[in-house]
Amino acid sequence: MPTKNRFAELLPEITAWRRDLHENPEILFETHRTSAIVAEKLKEFGCDEIVTGLGRTGVVGVIKGNKTSSGKVIGLRADMDALPIHEQTGLEYASKTDGAMHACGHDGHTAMLLGAAKYLAETRNFDGTVVVIFQPAEEGGGGGREMCEDGMMDRWNIQEVYGMHNWPGHALGTFAIRPGAFFASTDTYEVVFEGKGGHAAKPHETVDTNVMTATAVTTLQSIASRNADPVDQIVVSVTSMESSSKAFNVIPQRVTIRGTVRTMSKEMRDLAEKRINEICSGVAATFGGTADVNYMRGYPVMVNHEEQTQFAADVARSITGQCDDAPLVMGGEDFAYMLEERPGAYILVGNGDTAAVHHPEYNFDDEAIPAGCSWWAEIVEQRMPAA
Repeated sequence: MPTKNRFAELLPEITAWRRDLHENPEILFETHRTSAIVAEKLKEFGCDEIVTGLGRTGVVGVIKGNKTSSGKVIGLRADMDALPIHEQTGLEYASKTDGAMHACGHDGHTAMLLGAAKYLAETRNFDGTVVVIFQPAEEGGGGGREMCEDGMMDRWNIQEVYGMHNWPGHALGTFAIRPGAFFASTDTYEVVFEGKGGHAAKPHETVDTNVMTATAVTTLQSIASRNADPVDQIVVSVTSMESSSKAFNVIPQRVTIRGTVRTMSKEMRDLAEKRINEICSGVAATFGGTADVNYMRGYPVMVNHEEQTQFAADVARSITGQCDDAPLVMGGEDFAYMLEERPGAYILVGNGDTAAVHHPEYNFDDEAIPAGCSWWAEIVEQRMPAA
């Protein structure tokens, strides 16, 4: 079956919702306007229950089918937050907030799930219950974790959960997915190297933190090249170096480095943390200094469940005729927390030949809306058929 005709009819309305959200972006947990709009629309649609304030500013709507004898409950999740980026698209509906922009398409995700919710509340052509989840703070805040910690899964007895993300560079309105590890864990670290500062003309009287740092930065690359199995994915990047001195003739007392680690397994994550500590401490000791290592764990690896992934791909094929194999993504996604709590799957919907996400010229393509809405609606109707 192709995209549902109802979503073609609703496209102008859903597009208007999306562009309003795009014009008024909100960051992290500060999605107060967005959350209020979502809650109001769910009320207009006639949802059976609407709860706000989950995960601080998250919104949940409950829609019961014409029958609920199956006892099945499915969660559908969209993220709502924007990024701290100044928009450079020049669009008539560009962000009105300096330094904030929907540069990852969460405006599109929210609008598509609202469209699916409107349709499902109108038709209720399923046997079970659907829980639509609108989540704040995906972009680094861990809103998915906070909604889970607020008891969302148990409160509504959600049994499976599904999510979606637009994907620039993939054909507009087509789908891609993969089972197992899909998006990487997103850890960060900070290392403070301490030595003995002094005059640059008398290096023998110092413990040179610059030499210490340079050696450590180079050696950290051996984690991927010499510690990890070549078939495992791991990225260790140093992204910032900051000295306690900016003078031309001073060897600094202290240098701080910061960076990120991306892995596709718990084992690689543990290895990276262990080796960063060992390398930085060992290098510092070699030069007579010290290293204070702070390793901070972020989002876990996002792992699609095998059976639900196959089902999600079959649903995509029923809409567009195909579903491609998605690549591994070394970016992070806090839908991982929901997939740790319940089986489910996360799929990509093509955004066409557009700027990449997290780019100041990115824009969600509204022509992808019918495909995305149809996929969410079909997940419900095919998983919980009315007859």
